[in-house]
Order: sequence, then structure tokens, then C-alpha cells
Amino acid sequence: MQHFPIFVALAGRRVVVSGGGDAALAKLRLLMKTEAHLTVFSPAPAPEIEAWADEGRLALRRRAMEPGDALCAALFYGADEDDAEDARTAAIARADGALVNIVDNLEGSQFITPAIVDRDPVTVAIGTEGAAPVLARAIKRDLEERLPVTLGPLARIGKAFRKMADALPMGRKRRDFWADYYFDHGPRAYEAQGADGAQAALEGLLERHLHAEDRPGHVHFVGAGPGDPELLTLKARRALDEADVVIYDRLVTPEILELCRREAMMIDVGKEAFGPSTPQADIDRLIVEHGRQGAQVVRLKSGDPTVFGRLDEEIEALYAAGIAWSIVPGITAASASVAAIGQSLTRRGRNASVRFLTGHDMKGFADHDWKALARSSEVAAIYMGKRAARFIQGRLLMHGAAPDTPVTIIANASRPDQRILATSLATLATDLDEAALDGPALTLFGLAPRAAEAAAHHLIQEAL
Repeated sequence: MQHFPIFVALAGRRVVVSGGGDAALAKLRLLMKTEAHLTVFSPAPAPEIEAWADEGRLALRRRAMEPGDALCAALFYGADEDDAEDARTAAIARADGALVNIVDNLEGSQFITPAIVDRDPVTVAIGTEGAAPVLARAIKRDLEERLPVTLGPLARIGKAFRKMADALPMGRKRRDFWADYYFDHGPRAYEAQGADGAQAALEGLLERHLHAEDRPGHVHFVGAGPGDPELLTLKARRALDEADVVIYDRLVTPEILELCRREAMMIDVGKEAFGPSTPQADIDRLIVEHGRQGAQVVRLKSGDPTVFGRLDEEIEALYAAGIAWSIVPGITAASASVAAIGQSLTRRGRNASVRFLTGHDMKGFADHDWKALARSSEVAAIYMGKRAARFIQGRLLMHGAAPDTPVTIIANASRPDQRILATSLATLATDLDEAALDGPALTLFGLAPRAAEAAAHHLIQEAL
């Protein structure tokens, strides 16, 4: 991030614009929405600028800018649409102590003006650091369609009421009050009775929340999916947005953690196979402790919490403590991995079932019904199987699995650094060592990437 987004207080402060053409007009239309004192320097200003000056909305100086003209200015816009003149006026403004923006000149600017969605006092600023103005405008258009025009009046009414709402304790209770106003009672009251109705709704709502019992603690077991934030469910996004405490695993990606509420307490309880980890008893204790304190807790697990997520132990701890809980399913790694190779976990005429296995358990490498798995056309999704690959390979070959059975390992499924290793049972351990895959990996036994499968079929057909 090269440009840090902030909102500058401009009420009563100077903003200077050099230029009188289209570029200056575009900036002035935006700046006149503020309470800044605007000064425009232009020997030949557009008629609109002259009209605004006559109306007292800005001060117009019908000449080129000179040293000292930007003294005490918070911001300066170079909008002469002439490179030499913009460079000259920008140098003056910098010397006078103003922050400089030159229209359509990112390198020469000290700040940029974002695309803005105006629901005053609610303002949404969209910036792409000059990389994609078309994208910024598309996002602006989308947000303008989504955000109702009543949002501004509701926010103004709410702003005037904030001191009254301070009667509610900080934290969850106050947030619940404002969420109730902005997303339920406020819009309905404004639509029915206008500003007076929204004001009355606030007063009645405050009384209700003041005397309401504290919301009990609740734990949401949320599946974070395989890593791509776009694969999160809507319910998962809502839980993250409302959470007071987020207790998350090592495999949850930073992009998903970024979606958590900024004020939420973030607790890393990462576990690593055959490596350092937080004891399960400590995780249970943390979940119960925050739930008892009345927090809305998200226990964030990678993939789906019901698949090799030690979910039952944590639920039992909550049962014993009498704390409410719910499960928000996620896309498990097997689904993301099989999608990455263009296959399906089941296929008519090939396999009517699929096995979900773990490569290791609490005691070490996990044992399974290898004889059943070694039969032809069996398909298995093996979690945490990377370090157990040689063990799995040996057991399957020992029980009669065909050495040429396809095996595919997908590391970091659905993420930008996803890697796919297509191999066979005979060379699984060797190929995996040579590939040196980083990150979480899932092993698909009995499946090859569709492209590789099609190529192999073509070679067989040619041989025949």
C-alpha cells in the first residue's frame, strides 16, 4: 500500500486549485461538497467557475498562481492541463506547505483523490493507486446501487444521538443497538414517517436496549474453507463481521483473517502435525472462558470444521459449560482439490463411494482398512498425508494396490500459490520429496488431473 487512506478535516481550511478548465471543474464539483474555503487561480476560468464565484461558493483570482498563493492551504490541486504549468504551480504549493495533487499525474502527486460514494455523512472512498481507474468507477457504481439514499439522513440522525447512546456500555451492547437502528428499525421508521419517525425510533430503541438482558455468549464453529476468501459462505462472513473473539487455526489464510472485525480479539491456536501446537485442553478452556464472558466467539477452522477438525471435543467442552454453539460449514479441502484437477470425487461406473482419511492421528501414522482401499477403482481423499506418504505407499502396495494407480497431491488448494503434483503409487514418496511442496496438501488416491487422464487415454488408443 503506497497511499494510506485517510479522511482530511477541511471545514474552515483553505484548498487551492490552479486551473479553469474541465479538470478544475471536475475537482471543484467534488470539493464544493466540503466546508473548505476554496480559492481558484485561472486567467481564463470556465463560466461555471465564474458563476460559483458570483454565488460566493469560492474565491476566484483571474491570474496565474504566484509564490505565497498557497500559504496556509491544506491541499492544492494542479489542474491547468499543461505539464509545464502544473509543475510550476505544484512547486509553488509545495514551497508554501500544501499537500499537492496534479490531475492525471500520479508520480508528481503527494496524495490522490479516490472515487467517492457520497451518502453524506457516510462516505465511501475507493482507490486503486492509479492502477485501474475504470475498476474504481465500476466499484463506485456498484456501491451506489447497493447503498440506499436514506443512509445519509439516518447517519445524520444517528450522529446527533451518539451522546445519548453513551448510556449503553461500550462493546457488544452498544454495537447491537446501532446495528438494530441502521439495519432494521431506522430504515423502516424513516420510510414510514421520515426524519421524525427515525428520531422517535432511536429514542424507543435506546429504552429497549437499556433494559434488555445482556446477550448470552455464543460460539460459532466456522469453516474457513481451503483458503480462497471468495469460497467463504455468506453465513461465515456474517459471523466474522459480528465476532468479539476469533480463535483461529494455523491454516486459516491472512486474506480470511482480514475479513474479521477490526476490534475483534484475535487468538492464534495453530496446530502443526508433528510440530509445535496449542494443547487441545487450552483451546477448550479459551472457548469456554470467552463464551462465559458473554462474547460472540468464532472458532475459525480451515476447511470444514466437521472434517478432521476435532470439533466434538470442543463441543463437549461447551456442553459441559452450558454455552450455546452452532456450526457454519465450510468447503472442505477435498472439494477444492478435486475441483482444481477438473475431476469429481465420485463417477458412475468407476466408484460409488469415496473415503476421507487422515494420514496421521494422535498416536502417529494412522492405520486404515488398506486391503479395501487397495481394490481397483477406489478413491480416497487423504488429509495430512504429506509426511505419511511413504507409510501410506507401503501399506497400499503391501495389500495389493496396483503400482500404476494414479495419485495427485494438491498443495494450497484454491490459493494463488496452489501446486499440483500428478504421480503414481509406485513413485509417490520419491516424487513428493523431489517436489518439496510447501503448505497444506491433500492427497487424492485413485485420481489424476483430467488433462493427464485424457492424455493417457489418448496414448492407449494410439497403441491399440
